[in-house]
Order: sequence, then structure tokens, then C-alpha cells
Amino acid sequence: MVGADPGSLRPEIGDVLGEQPFRHPVGRRHHYSNPGYTLLGELVEKLRGAPWEDVLRQEVLEPLGLHRTSGRPRAPHADGWAVHPWADVLLAEPAEDLGRMAPAGQLWSTTGDLARFAAFLTHGDEKVLSPRTVREMRAPAAPAEAADVADGVTYGLGLQIQHRHGRLLVGHSGSLPGFLANLTISAEDDVAAVVLANCTSGPLLATVGADLVRIVAEAEPRIPAPWRPLPEADASLLELAGPWYWGTQSFALRLTADGGVSLEPLSGVGRRSRFRANGDGTWTGLEGYYAGELLRAVRRPDGTVSHLDLGSFVFTRRPYDEKAPVPGGVDPQGWRGSGR
Repeated sequence: MVGADPGSLRPEIGDVLGEQPFRHPVGRRHHYSNPGYTLLGELVEKLRGAPWEDVLRQEVLEPLGLHRTSGRPRAPHADGWAVHPWADVLLAEPAEDLGRMAPAGQLWSTTGDLARFAAFLTHGDEKVLSPRTVREMRAPAAPAEAADVADGVTYGLGLQIQHRHGRLLVGHSGSLPGFLANLTISAEDDVAAVVLANCTSGPLLATVGADLVRIVAEAEPRIPAPWRPLPEADASLLELAGPWYWGTQSFALRLTADGGVSLEPLSGVGRRSRFRANGDGTWTGLEGYYAGELLRAVRRPDGTVSHLDLGSFVFTRRPYDEKAPVPGGVDPQGWRGSGR
């Protein structure tokens, strides 16, 4: 970037994307694309009828209180430097206007603003994106390639996902000449790390961020939220709470504070998921094996519950309940001992 012609930073969008904009089959793998962010910036301007930065400020930055985040530096700010690889001397890096490429990373911010943004990416904010949508951002958007697995990094929707120190971490790294940045979040621990450096290259900020999250999470473990009763007790839901069986494996269905339910094995080993309420007496899986699957209680003509249907899996109140449609049926001779 040093010494670049500013005019070369404002090409036509077709020149940015090139003759083959799709590098891989759609949906088959993740490929990080700076030109893709250029295209997103163009789409925002076309659809909103305003510069992308103005739209970003109105719809994201201001609602979240990120008042020190902008496309150009605001005093006071750090200057960017390059450090000679073989001598302890510095070279100033100019603050460039990236033109059409600006949506790919031309944002100046502070540790305070990035900490507030981390809270948003963890809990959501209805003024911008719901908790359900930010959870979707933290889920892998495409299968991981072998190289990604080796690096421990996959990608969600705009977020890097990695497993380090036994923790699921999300966030993003970034760099421009003179600057490095990293935001690392452990949603389970409710801890985030912001690491900024005003040098072109140097420390591995993602490693620093992961180490900071681990240190804080271990030294200051998350304090459980105080117990509070549910705002209301729905008798039809309470009827479903408790143990259920898939074959002989025992599961527990619990009601959650957000109006949903969770289903998890009592043994601690096996498939588990949280489910959101659909408002019609059914629930949709949010994670794991049952993500996207429909959970519903099937009732008999007299209104009593026969079984739970979860994406064709049948859960019964008793192991191999002969009154429920157990796949393959139930031996009419029932349970037996060694003498039968």
C-alpha cells in the first residue's frame, strides 16, 4: 500500500471482482474475499441510496453506542508504523483512503467501542440484530477444509470460529499497513478480549486474544445468574417436562426462561439441543444434531400425550412404551428375565 496511486484504489466494481468472481462452487467452502466486501459496500449504497459508511453509522454504530468508530481517524489516535525486520528502526505508514475497498477494513475504533461490539456479538441487540441472528453468525457457514482444521479456524457469517484451550472462540482479526487488530469472544464464558497494535506486522494477535480470554475465564469464572422463577407456568408445557426415553436411553426435557425447551441426555453423553418456540405448540432445534429439526408433542384423541416426535425420532415416557408408536413395534411379551 505504501506509495500506491490513490486513483488505483477506485476501480470499477467489475475490475475488482474480475472475470471469474466465483472462485469455488457456491456453498461448498468458505473463501475469504476482500473484493466481496467491496461488493457488499456497493450493494448497501445501491439499496439504501447513501454511502456505506453513513448507513453503517445510522443502522449499526450509533444504535450500539460505538461513537468512536469511523472510516477516518479522529484525534487523538495512534499513528501506524512499520518496524524494520533486521533493525530497531521505524518507518511511518500513511493513513490511506481505500476507496472502493474501504468496506473491507477501513474502520478506526477504540478498545471501548470494540468491547461494546463484543457484547453485541454475544447477546445481540434488537435495535440491530436479535440474539437468534447473532447466534446464527457464530455457527459455521460452510464445511471446514483440511487446512482450516489444521489451523483450528472455520468461518461463520462474518466471524472467524476457532477452538483453543478447550473453548469455542469467535471474532475476527484485521490488518492495514501500520495496524493490527483482533477481537476474540467466548460466549459461554461471557468474556472477550480486544487486542490492538500500531505496527504493520509483529505479534500474533489472535493467539494473544485467546490467551487473554483463557486467563480471565479461569481466574474469574462466570458467576451464574441468580435463580428466578419463570414468568408464567403453562400447564400444557409443565406436562412435557421431565424424563423421556429414546429406546432405552434417558433424556430430560426442561423449560427455558425464553419460552423454549432443552432436551439433553441424563447420562451426560449423547445428542442435546435447545429449541425455540414456534408459537404453535412446536419447537425448532437451534444447535447440534437437531438444529433445524421440528419437535412436537403428539397427543391421543383424549388429549393425553402419546410421545414426542423429533424429526422422526420417537421419545416415550417409558422405555419401549407399548402404547406409543415405537418404530418396529414392541414385543407383546414385554420385558423378561433370564427365566423366561
